[in-house]
Amino acid sequence: MPKHPSRLSPRPAAEGPADTWLFTSESVSEGHPDKLADRISDEIVDAALRINPRARVAAETLVTAGRCLLAGEVSDASGLDYVDLARSAIRDVGYVGGDFDADTVPVEVAIHEQAAEIATAVGAHGGVEGAGDQGLMFGYACDETPERMPATLVYAHRIVAALARLRRAGQGLLGPDAKSQVTLRYTGGRPGPAEAIVVSQQHRPGAGEELRSLVRQVVQEVLPEDVLVPATRLLVNPSGSFVVGGPAADTGLTGRKIIVDTYGGAAPHGGGAFSGKDPSKVDRSAAYAARWLAKNIVAAGLARRCLVQVAYAIGVPEPVSLRVETFGTSSTSPAALTALLARLVDLRPRAIRDRLGLDRPIYARTAAYGHFGRAPDADGGFPWEGTDLAEQLLAGLR
Repeated sequence: MPKHPSRLSPRPAAEGPADTWLFTSESVSEGHPDKLADRISDEIVDAALRINPRARVAAETLVTAGRCLLAGEVSDASGLDYVDLARSAIRDVGYVGGDFDADTVPVEVAIHEQAAEIATAVGAHGGVEGAGDQGLMFGYACDETPERMPATLVYAHRIVAALARLRRAGQGLLGPDAKSQVTLRYTGGRPGPAEAIVVSQQHRPGAGEELRSLVRQVVQEVLPEDVLVPATRLLVNPSGSFVVGGPAADTGLTGRKIIVDTYGGAAPHGGGAFSGKDPSKVDRSAAYAARWLAKNIVAAGLARRCLVQVAYAIGVPEPVSLRVETFGTSSTSPAALTALLARLVDLRPRAIRDRLGLDRPIYARTAAYGHFGRAPDADGGFPWEGTDLAEQLLAGLR
């Protein structure tokens, strides 16, 4: 055990074999202020796409004590009631009554049309849709879990999601706001027992030991037996009381939990947020496509770990770069896998949207518990989690 447990990192631990290290990921609940902001922004995206599948949306939300502010650009979608969309999302997440109430919090709207220069640039290449902005995106997958996601993040998501389900089922002890953090000990590159688990859960006054007992029970139920071991440190509300939470306690902004949204710090991030953006924005759609590609490479057994990077220039349809990295876990060279993807998959923005069916109102559900590692929904949600490309990748290498 390191002498300074707060300085956990993905490098080898201070004590123990050289191939042993600690790694930590965190998650937050749907009631966390930043996630509430993401949810409102994605409700606006979904509402616009219901009216017009080609709607252009870049919606930002700020929530704080006694105020909700909506800003950004929405084009090709009329008749949206932004105030009602915000209040409905706030209500569904669980902020009814109290200091931040869905029915009484002032909602200010500062949303306008998309800039004409951006709209022109996107369609400038002979009518072929170009990227809505420059940027770089990463997709990642690994074989640590059935979800092909880092185990630390999968377990962190499970904890806060299970607590939220209890709250929604009527457990009055719990409030909407929560955070979790999971530290695992890795040996030889494989995840092992939990070194430490931290849960901060908003609660009613005077919860005390009842809350700690409930959290312990939830953690035991959602984590595998070989992960939660007697030596695991479980810290519940280490700061003490957590009665006032959500926007009444802390300001939330769209796009401020991008590591929670993606791979828990196990992979690079291009910097662009997802929530509040329609799928013509490559920050969102190309990041989804990159995850789809990386996951299919791992699902096909071509690598144990895979990172895909793609990058774009504003207004240009074709990506300016594509790269695959497998960290020495593949018998096929990264260059060969990169060439294979370039040959098999059209990564122009419109082609991504058509291939994955992204022009649908499927985004509010992504706003909490991660955009990746989820099962595809029957109505088309999370299509980038499908493994329908795996056989084609294998065939392409024969």
